[in-house]
Amino acid sequence: MAQLIKLENYISRYQRDIFHYPSQFSRLKKENWERLKYLWEDQKQLKLEAENEKELKESNFSKWRSFFNSRSEAEDIDMEEDTDDINFLPASEDELKHYFLDTLIPFQLKWASTTINEMSFINRSYYQDYLLKYFLQRIPDTHLLMYLPIFQLKNGPMEGDIVLISPLEIEIITLIEKPKNQVIIPNDSRLWFIEENNIQSKFLSPLISTKRTETIIQSILKKYQLDFPIKKVVLSRTNVMDYQLEPYHTKFIDRDDHEEWLKQKQQLLTPLKHQQLKVAEVLLKHCESIAVKRPEWEQDEPSDSFSK
Repeated sequence: MAQLIKLENYISRYQRDIFHYPSQFSRLKKENWERLKYLWEDQKQLKLEAENEKELKESNFSKWRSFFNSRSEAEDIDMEEDTDDINFLPASEDELKHYFLDTLIPFQLKWASTTINEMSFINRSYYQDYLLKYFLQRIPDTHLLMYLPIFQLKNGPMEGDIVLISPLEIEIITLIEKPKNQVIIPNDSRLWFIEENNIQSKFLSPLISTKRTETIIQSILKKYQLDFPIKKVVLSRTNVMDYQLEPYHTKFIDRDDHEEWLKQKQQLLTPLKHQQLKVAEVLLKHCESIAVKRPEWEQDEPSDSFSK
């Protein structure tokens, strides 16, 4: 599960200590998954051993429910929003995994909009943002996601594209999704084409936005004398892209290439890198953050506290 280190202009815990929170997230996720899987296997056995429907009803979900209450209190993985949905036992381990990943979305959004003593007022639509969910759930922990960050520049704030920081490179991603029967035709100019039934229509090139974000990131890295590869990606999960050549340091990923693109990320065994975290640190430093003080927390956050 990719780590959401920045969401728009909301305050983020990763801004407090980028060298600590990524490993902390992976540890918490691993521990909670192992506990949930153990509980699920235990409940499956109870279900098999139940002698009648009454016994099953009385015994089957007590431990299942207790997992969510105790873990949210102990480790800050807050699953309370999903308690209406826990009166069932997933039929397979894959179903359990999907359920577990869904419970982590509110946790990710919490870390991406609060610190211990500050908070941002998050747009509730992000809890149902399927594109954000796609990036978080289908890409591994070693990838750090900046979802539509707002960079703070000398001339004022500037909206950026989706930025994915892997151990090897930065990908600046823009998405194009049209009806499936339409073909996207990239072009060298400011205008691209959509073709349907041999009829073409123009639209503004998505590379204008990705190039602008690339320029911002390059200037920040140059300021801190950091050298890290940058690639621009135009992603379409629904359409075929008809092109001859890709521009320099640019990838066109259409619906035929999409799964392979994801597979490459999922098979990347390289752990988090110091240079990767340093790059994330300086980019976060130049992002806008709008937050207010949380009145219930006056003191500074202890370095090992994750219980609130």
